[in-house]
Amino acid sequence: MSQVPAAGAPKLLARVPMSVRWRDMDAMGHVNNAKYVSYLEEARVRWMLGVPGASMTDAVAPVVAATHVNYRAPIVWPNDIVVELFVERLGNSSVTIGHRIVDQKDGGVLYSDGNVVVVWIDTRTGRSAPLPDAIRAASA
Repeated sequence: MSQVPAAGAPKLLARVPMSVRWRDMDAMGHVNNAKYVSYLEEARVRWMLGVPGASMTDAVAPVVAATHVNYRAPIVWPNDIVVELFVERLGNSSVTIGHRIVDQKDGGVLYSDGNVVVVWIDTRTGRSAPLPDAIRAASA
């Protein structure tokens, strides 16, 4: 599905380095599939909190509407990874954020890719709300 952004490709939002923790491992000796989603969440939150003027506690806040992960290769411990985030689609109230998890030392090693749809909602009504200007500007 999602591939590495190239020239003229979607805008790179963030490259977030992370260390794999021993507790991320499962009985099979590699990172549990659910931890991949946790790595993606951590990277998205770090990106959003770094956007000037953006907040995750305003009356209009982001929620995850869909997550798609392709597991390309197992991640083992010890290891350091990088989560790359980029814009696949910018909507009226949502952003589809493409993602890749790659090896920190060898970016050619692709552990996973896919995307997450994040929708901004009015927390009082539960209905979708226009994308905040700060997020739109950072994503365009």
